[in-house]
Amino acid sequence: MFENLTEKLQRTFKNLRGQGKLTDEHLDAALAEIREALLEGDVNVGVADELLANIRQKAIGSEVMLQLSPDQQVVKTVRDELTAMLGKHAKPLFASRPPSVWMIVGLQGSGKTTTTGKLAKWLTQHGHRPIVVSTDVYRPAAREQLAQVAKAVGTQVWPGAGTDKPMEIVRGAIKEAKLSASDVILVDTAGRLHIDDELMNELSTLKKELQPAEILFIADAMIGQDAVRSAGEFHKRLGLTGVILTKLDGDARGGAALSIAKVSGAPVKFVGLGEKYDALEGFYPERIVSRVLGMGDLMSLIERAEQAVDKKAAMELERKLRKNEFTLEDFRDQLKQVRKMGPLEQVVDMLPKIGPLANLPKDAKVDESMLKRVEAIINSMTNQERRDHNVIDGKRRKRIASGSGTSVQEVNQVLKQYMQMRQMMKQYGAMAARAKMKGLGKLAGLG
Repeated sequence: MFENLTEKLQRTFKNLRGQGKLTDEHLDAALAEIREALLEGDVNVGVADELLANIRQKAIGSEVMLQLSPDQQVVKTVRDELTAMLGKHAKPLFASRPPSVWMIVGLQGSGKTTTTGKLAKWLTQHGHRPIVVSTDVYRPAAREQLAQVAKAVGTQVWPGAGTDKPMEIVRGAIKEAKLSASDVILVDTAGRLHIDDELMNELSTLKKELQPAEILFIADAMIGQDAVRSAGEFHKRLGLTGVILTKLDGDARGGAALSIAKVSGAPVKFVGLGEKYDALEGFYPERIVSRVLGMGDLMSLIERAEQAVDKKAAMELERKLRKNEFTLEDFRDQLKQVRKMGPLEQVVDMLPKIGPLANLPKDAKVDESMLKRVEAIINSMTNQERRDHNVIDGKRRKRIASGSGTSVQEVNQVLKQYMQMRQMMKQYGAMAARAKMKGLGKLAGLG
């Protein structure tokens, strides 16, 4: 989402490299380029101008100028001010006595029902017992849609059968939550195509009845500044506790993500990064800023890896590395672990834009089908071939290609990639062994 903004900012910083000091002329030129980049990225005009004023004030501080080169100085200042603009990481709120009520609000078509399912999944993963309920009695099949979503994520749903009155539905859900020991009630409210008094009056009445711990506004990041304005209006009328930005993995320019908290007055608490129900993450301002500046998001990448990687398999792989026993089976299993971390384009987006990744085209697509072909090739091998690649001669390569629906050239390429990784793993294993021996030597008084 932030590719264009990242590219323009990095070009600005590059123009400052090699300068002896940061002069007013350099700063004026850099700020003009940054402003252009922000506005093209759909950042709110008022937010962009306030941000630039703060950057100018901080960038000319003598303390910073003495310590850093001009490009480092501007990068640091932009990073600090962008992070301050986005606010601190806002944690979800829960009532002192369960069940906590979370009202999900927003315009029709913003993705409230799907996001309710994602929140239920997120809460379950974090040790909660959610129940979902829909008060949208106007849209045909809205409650049935939520029931299907609840089934898909494996959470309880209160159907509210027998009544079309939102207040009666939520009262029934509260009773059911207490009986079933559910500690969070997710209320998927009705929406409209536009903001009107009828909608707001209904939501205000629900708020008064439910006393919710959270009122979360669903903002479609693809809509841009329209989503920002809607969030501000909802906050003015209801008092939002947070915003959930959906479709942050899309092709929008990203400005809504950078300006919605400042303009609406409500912090962003979650971001949706895909269509799957587990594609919801907490919003960490410093991580978003790091990605905007091309520095990657290694913390989110590590968290994904921790969720995807099998701990026992990782320990077994470490043992094999020490003994130089990395086989084609291990190669295949590592590719499976990578695919569990989510779409590869998202994984690549979290890596710092340095080295080979610095020149990666902004519209580069990762061919995930390639990984599937690699798996198919390895699966077409016999157990002996997977454990000892040396037995794979020309005749066997033809058979493997035929069995996997690929070509001999593709089989050769997979074997070459495997040998390269095996060599890299061998070097890693040797380094780990030397480090371990060095540590033992120090303990024995030999280091």
